[in-house]
Amino acid sequence: MPENQYGYVQLFHRHRGNPILMPTDWPYSVNSVFNPGATLLPDGTTLLLCRVEDMRGISHLCAARSANGIDNWEIDPEPTLYPDPEHYPEEIWGIEDPRITFIPELNQYVITYTSYAHSGPGVSLALTSDFRTFERKGVIMPPEDKDAAFLPYRINGLWAVIHRPIGGIGAHMWISYSNDLEHWGGHNQIMEARLGAWWDANKIGLSPPPIETPSGWLAIYHGVRMTASGCIYRLGLALFEKEHPERCVLRGDSWIFGPEETYERFGDVNNVVFPCGLTIGPDGDTIHMYYGAADKCIAMATGSVKALSDWLEEYGKPPPPC
Repeated sequence: MPENQYGYVQLFHRHRGNPILMPTDWPYSVNSVFNPGATLLPDGTTLLLCRVEDMRGISHLCAARSANGIDNWEIDPEPTLYPDPEHYPEEIWGIEDPRITFIPELNQYVITYTSYAHSGPGVSLALTSDFRTFERKGVIMPPEDKDAAFLPYRINGLWAVIHRPIGGIGAHMWISYSNDLEHWGGHNQIMEARLGAWWDANKIGLSPPPIETPSGWLAIYHGVRMTASGCIYRLGLALFEKEHPERCVLRGDSWIFGPEETYERFGDVNNVVFPCGLTIGPDGDTIHMYYGAADKCIAMATGSVKALSDWLEEYGKPPPPC
């Protein structure tokens, strides 16, 4: 049960075998593996599309597959999706942090990822049906922008993507709409980073793609706190209206998951837990959340859609207007 009025309770449980994927597991030489997108394939296999940083510091994406989503991973023998700066100059410094959404209308997986170049990070889009071949759409949100994921079906006839542009004071979560996946408008700020000493002050962003629930879109988001010894990345919860996802209904005050274990506190970037993907089990409730730990390895934690929703219903508050 929660320990006090702020709702501190363990909503995610780390897998005892963490980290589940390390750089030493890769079939070719790499520096780090982290921040994977995740999806369940039709046969029940878990696919992680992992961010892999090579020995130059440039990132690409590589798929790992597991029958149970925990161990015995089969990793592609070479990069699955590699930067292509010849055709897409926005990828000259690598591609990072994918989010995966299956779109039934298209019968394809939509992958949003960060493409990095001289002008900074932007949001790029690729589609695939098999994670072997990809149709790149290029940049859909120009720099500086990142932390993007699609909703799985049209909202009022339009595709919707949540993303995190940087402009003015702070970095906040926005939503944009399109009828063709190429031209985007209807930009709305949907949740604002708090100010001051909060755990999610000044910079927030969507983590995995939102979970559809009867009450709305349940979003796990990350907040970044600046301290004298560096940044700390933690996770919180918010709920958005199903038919009007630009409207935030509830937001928790406290974080629900943060770096505690050694593999989360020490790595290439200390004190980071950063999930880009999760899967939901056949029961419609069990969550496997996959996250990058300290920008070095991949770990997994289990949770419950119902438990997250119940916690937010009890402890969440309607946010002030953006």
